[in-house]
Amino acid sequence: MLGRGVTGTVAVVTPVYGNEATLVELVLRIDAALHDRPWRLRFVVDASPDTSLSVATRLAEADQRIAVTDLRRNVGQNRALTRGLIDEPQADAWVCLDADLQDPPETIPALLDRLATGGVGAVFAGRRGHYESVGRRLTGTFHRHLVNRLTGVPHDAGAFVALGPDARTAVIRLDGPSLVASIGVSGVRTASVPATRASRGQGQSAWTSAARARQSASTVAWLTRHRAAHR
Repeated sequence: MLGRGVTGTVAVVTPVYGNEATLVELVLRIDAALHDRPWRLRFVVDASPDTSLSVATRLAEADQRIAVTDLRRNVGQNRALTRGLIDEPQADAWVCLDADLQDPPETIPALLDRLATGGVGAVFAGRRGHYESVGRRLTGTFHRHLVNRLTGVPHDAGAFVALGPDARTAVIRLDGPSLVASIGVSGVRTASVPATRASRGQGQSAWTSAARARQSASTVAWLTRHRAAHR
C-alpha cells in the first residue's frame, strides 16, 4: 500500500533518447525494485536516432506492464515526461526517471514510502555523487539553488521524482519549462530523499551545454514571470 485509501499502482515514466543499450537492464532493475507493488512502465521514445524504439517495442510486446509512446519529433526531456504522465492516467503514484541508469531504480521504493507518509505531494531523489563533469556540476548546482530560492523546492531537486495525483495534475496543467519548475509553483508540498547518481556510462543525450544553458535561462525567466503574475 502507498497510503490510506491507495491501491498502490505505480506508473514509471521514462523519456528515451539514445538508450538502446540500457533499456533491458532498466526494466530488470525496476521489476526487482518494485517486486512487491503493482507497476507499469511507459517509455516515451523522443525521436531517438538509434534502435531504442525497436528495443522498447520488443520489451512492451513481452510484458503487458510496459507501454511505449513514440514521438516522431524530438521535444526534449520535459515535454516527453509530461506526455508520459498524460498517457498514464490510471495510477496512484507516478515516478519519473531517466533511461540511462544514472537514476538508480533501487531508490524508487524510498521515494514512494516517503510519499505515502503524507504531508507532501512530490518527493525528489536528492542528487548525490559526482556523476557529471566539474563545469556542468557547478552550473547545475547554481541553477538548482536559484530554482530553490524562487520556488522553495529542495535545493537538490531534479527530474527523478515521485508524484502524487495533485502534483501530476499540476505538471500537466502548468506545462512549465521543467518538471521541477512546474512542481515548484504548483503549491504542492515537496520533500527529498538522498539518492547517489551513477556516472553516465551508456547512451547519449540531445542536451548540449548550450541547450542546457538555454533551458536554465528559460526556466528562470518563466518562474520570474509566474511570481510577478501571482503577487
